[in-house]
Amino acid sequence: MGELVERVDEHDRVLGVVERAEAVRRRWVHRIATTICRDPLGRILVLRRAEGHVRFPGHYDVMVGGAVGVGESYEGAAARELVEELGVGVSVGFLFKFLWQGGIGPVWFGVHEALIGEPVAPDPAEIGWHAWLTELELRQVVSRGPFVPGGREALRRYLGGSAQW
Repeated sequence: MGELVERVDEHDRVLGVVERAEAVRRRWVHRIATTICRDPLGRILVLRRAEGHVRFPGHYDVMVGGAVGVGESYEGAAARELVEELGVGVSVGFLFKFLWQGGIGPVWFGVHEALIGEPVAPDPAEIGWHAWLTELELRQVVSRGPFVPGGREALRRYLGGSAQW
């Protein structure tokens, strides 16, 4: 049996438990917990997904995250994903959530923020490259390379909705 997630409705209310692959295939709404990471200098972590990644291989993103498991909170899933993908155990702060219809959607993205002051050890199966960038440098990456669509929208909202790319 594959990874189990909660199928939810357009109001983020649980409808039942399904396999994630089936939720994606049937376009059933489910939950994704993500984190935008900053370092003590205020730079944002930008990553390029591994070429072998199932979803959006080789695309840039600012979100570290994954599916929210059955009975798991957005915050719990976001913290777990930081350990799994970056090898860091830090607290996360919930910022906002939004229903995203594009990409592998529809999904509810729960977006968090974390301050990371220690070196990261990215999982090479998930992340092919990473760097800490200023907002100006980040805008250049977002505008020129293949970028995960949901990550682009989360970043726009994170930066106050004024970002245009």
